[in-house]
Amino acid sequence: MCAALPGLAISTEQGQLTGQGLDGFYRSGRRLLSRCQVRVAGREPLAVQARMVAADRVRFVGALRASPDAGPDPDVLVERTRHADGTERITLHSAASRPLRLSVEVALGTDLADLGTVASGSPGPELPASVHDSGLRWTGPTGTSAVTADPPPADALASAGLLRWGLELPPGGTWSVELRVRPDGAGAGRAVVRGATSPLAQATATGDDPRAQSLLHACVEDLQALLLRDPSHPSDPHLAAGAPWRCGLAPAEALVAARMALPLGTRLAAGTLRTLARSQLSGPGPHSGMIPGPRRDAGAHLPPGCTGTEATLLFPVLLAEARRWGLPEQETQELLPAAERCLQWLRTAVGDGTYLPDPQPGGPLRCETQAYAHRAALLGADLLDAHGRPGGPGLRQWAGELRTAFRDDFWIEDLKGGRPAAARAPDGRLVPHLGAGAAHLLDTGLLGSGVMAQGLLDRVRTEQLARLLGGPAMDCGWGLRSLGAREAAYNPFGHRGGAVRVQETAVAVTGLAAAGYEKEASSLLRGVLAAAEAFGHRLPEMYAGEQRTEAGSPLPHPAACRPAATAAASGVLLLTALAGIRPDAPAGTVTLRPLRSAPLGEIGLTGLRVAGAPFSVRVSRLGLAMVEEAADGLQLRA
Repeated sequence: MCAALPGLAISTEQGQLTGQGLDGFYRSGRRLLSRCQVRVAGREPLAVQARMVAADRVRFVGALRASPDAGPDPDVLVERTRHADGTERITLHSAASRPLRLSVEVALGTDLADLGTVASGSPGPELPASVHDSGLRWTGPTGTSAVTADPPPADALASAGLLRWGLELPPGGTWSVELRVRPDGAGAGRAVVRGATSPLAQATATGDDPRAQSLLHACVEDLQALLLRDPSHPSDPHLAAGAPWRCGLAPAEALVAARMALPLGTRLAAGTLRTLARSQLSGPGPHSGMIPGPRRDAGAHLPPGCTGTEATLLFPVLLAEARRWGLPEQETQELLPAAERCLQWLRTAVGDGTYLPDPQPGGPLRCETQAYAHRAALLGADLLDAHGRPGGPGLRQWAGELRTAFRDDFWIEDLKGGRPAAARAPDGRLVPHLGAGAAHLLDTGLLGSGVMAQGLLDRVRTEQLARLLGGPAMDCGWGLRSLGAREAAYNPFGHRGGAVRVQETAVAVTGLAAAGYEKEASSLLRGVLAAAEAFGHRLPEMYAGEQRTEAGSPLPHPAACRPAATAAASGVLLLTALAGIRPDAPAGTVTLRPLRSAPLGEIGLTGLRVAGAPFSVRVSRLGLAMVEEAADGLQLRA
């Protein structure tokens, strides 16, 4: 699958688009072309290789024997390069010792079905084609699609959906044709090169472990492939949640990914914040200031949660941390009123109580939600104080009250040291299962001068949580299970019931590292890196949480998006966590807290962005970090 949203191309390893399954070129969720089958000299080439060239294109190679006297060896190589923007180039290479007279046929078809209908297995029949310009055209109730060819075909048969060329290949010669599919046949040129205006820095990694560079390169490419821009606000880039199932904006995931990708610059964060600020609810009522979002399944133990709550609490956190990474003051001031409204919604929702309640009447008090709210209060107060706005002291006071109450009300004591509860029911009953959501208790956020905000747990309970997250019930060897292996309803494929979700593993790694538990952090980090290698360094959003064995590999989840915004951004966060970069651009300083154990050996990260300028850092095999490139005037703090 290759993506350059809103374009998407899904293929099997054979390279031929047969119209079966999900095969096809898509644009904005509509299948523009479902069938593209190539025959040379009346035969289909034998597929010999399929590989991703980049996030937005894939290359297929086939071979066939065209000369009757060529013996057993193929003498024609057929290369197909398929682009997510709707372009495919087919190239024939001759290795024959004499000229070859060949026919090339491309059979095309489409149903113009939407992706959801295709996925359900009922896309409907192919539509009849008509000859159009230098190709074919299809018209249906849902729109129009056209394929043009360069050079134009010698013959076009609409009844068969067939384009045909006759050619003569000299010894060692080549011949190419480029097919372009568009919603209306217009715009024959390629899409604008995405990297030219990308909000993401082209960061690279070097060092002892070559997997680091492969992972970082793939993650940056996947993030670029998922970039979206509102046509009415093209200067505000944001990320789709993932392909192929979630090619639109998901507020919570977009904010999470933008936050994790801050080492690549603040432009994505700014575009995401501006986009979501336009959706913020206004007017009177308890929902004023909230960023709407859909409900999300929370697994077998809890009712569905509200991603709107998560997004509303993430908004001021992302703004506060983007400012630390170098978001210009003018943009911070522009977005500050929306952040204030998010924080006011938080105070209104809490009311005279201590905890942030579930939006659903009678719903549980969720552990994760309290962690989000506590972090938003502390970072939001820091943001308000920095700009002379009221409300900071009140938020800090409430955060302190929440900490005190949480440590008593959400901790389950047992003979093994206890554990945090997943939630607290309205009647006071604790939901005891251990899941990856507990890792959010370690995600405290970045304040000024490289200081991490105070967490909800004290030191003793943080140590116990680190022990639990690093134990075999949670660390499967490929990352952090979303539900412990010993818990009721555990399922290694359950997206909230045991599968490894890369986002939560990254949260756990950075939280454990910041708290000083490098052994547990390093184990999870190495597990994800090994899983990434098994997936060709292109991380899916989740995969099965089966225990890792010496000869095994992680099992892909059939419903996982790949590429996925949070997974790709998690790769960036995991690698930059090795250097422990904690910037404070307004103060002109940066602090480094590298992993002293250097789990990947020496690593150098170049092309990052801090304070609006390139930033490069190297961590030695002894775990010592050194800045190699930074903005003028940026000071390194001890």
